[in-house]
Amino acid sequence: MYKDTYEIWLKGVSEAERAELEAIKHDDNEQKERFSLELAFGTAGMRGEVGLGTYRMNRYTVKRATAGLARYVLSIGEEAASRGVVIAYDTRRFSREFALNVAEVLTAYKVRAFIFEDVRPVPMCSFAVRALNAVAGVMITASHNPKEYNGYKVYGEDGAQMSPEPTAEVVRYISEITDYFAVDAVDIPMEKFPKGADNLKINPYVTVIGRSVDEKYFAEIDKLLLSKEIIAKRGSAVKLVYTPVHGAGYMPVTTMFTRLGIQANVVAEQAKPDTEFSTVRVPNPENADTLKMGIDLGNKIGANVVLGTDPDSDRLGVAVRNDKGEFVTLTGNQIGVLLLDYILTKRAENGTLPANGAIVKTIVTTTLADRLAESRGVKVFNVLTGFKFIGEKIKEWEESGEYTYLFGFEESFGSLCGTHARDKDAVVASILFAEMLMYLEDKGSGVYKRLTEIFREFGYYSENNASVAYKGLSGMSDMAKVMKRMRSLKVDEIGGEKVLSVTDYLKGIRSFANGDTEPSGLPESDVMYYALSDGQFVCIRPSGTEPKLKIYVLVFDKTADGAAEKSARLMEATKEILNGDQER
Repeated sequence: MYKDTYEIWLKGVSEAERAELEAIKHDDNEQKERFSLELAFGTAGMRGEVGLGTYRMNRYTVKRATAGLARYVLSIGEEAASRGVVIAYDTRRFSREFALNVAEVLTAYKVRAFIFEDVRPVPMCSFAVRALNAVAGVMITASHNPKEYNGYKVYGEDGAQMSPEPTAEVVRYISEITDYFAVDAVDIPMEKFPKGADNLKINPYVTVIGRSVDEKYFAEIDKLLLSKEIIAKRGSAVKLVYTPVHGAGYMPVTTMFTRLGIQANVVAEQAKPDTEFSTVRVPNPENADTLKMGIDLGNKIGANVVLGTDPDSDRLGVAVRNDKGEFVTLTGNQIGVLLLDYILTKRAENGTLPANGAIVKTIVTTTLADRLAESRGVKVFNVLTGFKFIGEKIKEWEESGEYTYLFGFEESFGSLCGTHARDKDAVVASILFAEMLMYLEDKGSGVYKRLTEIFREFGYYSENNASVAYKGLSGMSDMAKVMKRMRSLKVDEIGGEKVLSVTDYLKGIRSFANGDTEPSGLPESDVMYYALSDGQFVCIRPSGTEPKLKIYVLVFDKTADGAAEKSARLMEATKEILNGDQER
């Protein structure tokens, strides 16, 4: 079957592209890898290595996905088609070309499109969907994946990643398109798509957008600042390093720093776009070595904080000086807790902390946030992994008025302050972290010192996250078998810690140790959550984009060393259970 598909593609691609497929003519494994499957399209869109094939990101898979999206938009009605689709893209391989491919297909279907003139981050795409009253958005990005990857994210009219129901409709329309080479598209030459343009119509359906939308976004960020007087006082002298890691964060982050008078030292070698991300192993600020050049510059100039955003600027990595004066990288949970603490502290000081204030976080995010927020009288809501679920809470509360959204974050380095966007916003996070640094230093404190104070007040915790990869074409099915086996096991304890309840979010049931059960209270999802005492937990879930099982362990202890030892013990025990070494 895959050989037949290979032959179809060999004949269907352009003359210039054919050499790539000719090169694997005698490589059965490579043909099987590229043509046995199609890229899955889910609520996180699709993502894969760039190259030719049904299981790769290329202009044919992009056009097919867009045709499915266009048919979905048309099924809603003429008004939806006239409202249009926002298109944004980051600095990855072929991102600009793929974005133009999206516009070409939408044109053929007579669906209006608004395409950014140059690279923009995820939060600006999310913001633009609502600012332009569009019906959907497309973001060409593979977020923090290796350089070989690119991806296709779809947003709904609320600016959040498209929810499961409409996604299923889009997938249905995509699946009806069996011929990748027969997708309707109207050619738009790249020279008609100039950088620097704004409100430029390049055909009856496609408008190039830029600075006018940017300014609206920057105005919304300005409203979120909590210590403008501190910025005015200390901004020109603050010792801060920023790196966009060759990504889309450079323009918006440095623009806001400049306008606010914040003296940020940019890592020059990583300021310009680079599809190969040649200065890092992986363009992921979750990895400590990704911030190495920023830390080197920080040591050179005596900076106290290093900030780094990923290619689509929805995640923020941070390094701060510890009590020994050495740079240490923070986890996503620590970054989120520090920002939460600052937001609640300053809003209380400013008299703007609402009585019905609430924060939202994912079920795998630190429960230290629950302790901190509840101590300030702020309600905490936990949702499934995926920022779209945080976006759904924002929309729900805007309509009901029951709660006022203050902040949302997840352990994977993403957060959102404000409701201007409905996805992670590392531009805002960068500005707020810089503001927090100046606020703390003005009080004779610092970021690491404040984090230590939080630990002393609410408990030392340790998080231990890991991924178990399942390789080959059977990877996804192998992973599914493991999850099925986990559901059949009775797990009473993990690493010596008693399991108080087990929540199977796929079945929607929480089972307690005494035999009682209750609904999970959240939508169906392939997740197993093991609640331990004192807000500790172990959670297992498949990745939404690749054959990996993700394991999350979070524990508390009286000391940092004790917490680290406990989390390592529980991680080892969890892996043993996954491997079938322990059956309980």
